[in-house]
Amino acid sequence: MRKPFIAGNWKMNKTVAEATELAAGLRDALAGVTVADIAVCPTATALSAVSNTLAGTNIGVGAQNMYWEESGAYTGEISPLMVKELAQYVILGHSERRQYFGETNETVNKKIKTALAYGLKPIVCIGESLEQNEAGKTVSFVGGQIKGAFAGISADDAEKTTLAYEPIWAIGTGRTASPEDADKTIRAAIRDVLKELYDEATAETIRVQYGGSVKPNNMAAFIVMPEIDGALVGGASLKVDSFTGIVTAAVEALKS
Repeated sequence: MRKPFIAGNWKMNKTVAEATELAAGLRDALAGVTVADIAVCPTATALSAVSNTLAGTNIGVGAQNMYWEESGAYTGEISPLMVKELAQYVILGHSERRQYFGETNETVNKKIKTALAYGLKPIVCIGESLEQNEAGKTVSFVGGQIKGAFAGISADDAEKTTLAYEPIWAIGTGRTASPEDADKTIRAAIRDVLKELYDEATAETIRVQYGGSVKPNNMAAFIVMPEIDGALVGGASLKVDSFTGIVTAAVEALKS
């Protein structure tokens, strides 16, 4: 059984004070949750404060990005050594990074290898555009992202990653893929491709989150799908009540 994993991507939101307040609220509200892994991913400037606030709790911390070099003349970047001091997870290859900052399957692959080498747990984002979806290219495109991301990575290391399937057309738009469609896509475009790259055991071990306008009122429908192991939550992770509602909905749905 794959343990559910729900992570909040705070994106470019929250000052240090606001991030600390949010982390403290989630710490208190989610203290009793053990059946699912939980993590929050604040901005780099708030990583230290959030890490201190959540130290020793059931909520992990992740960075939103990371460069593949340990140090050097890379102005504005943060290295795996810096992330490792403050976080356990790191989001890599988010569609916004790909769209606005020119990230490619090749650079994402470099980052995954480096994160794994430093003991970090990558959350690797993949997903297609609306045009690709409507043209029937979802499986080939997302499958290509998988193959690029995991090039040269062993099965043992691949199992340490989490994949986040985020159809780009559903991020922050209020639109979602139906739970059934998301489930079918994860099987065809992700698990079947992982099986091709590695083997069935590896494909069935790697956790796959769904992301794209996840909210408390739709989380239950996604988490009960056999291929969906949690969520990477954007806007709804920025408030204690909504993120707590998503985690609670998932926990309750899994009990029934």
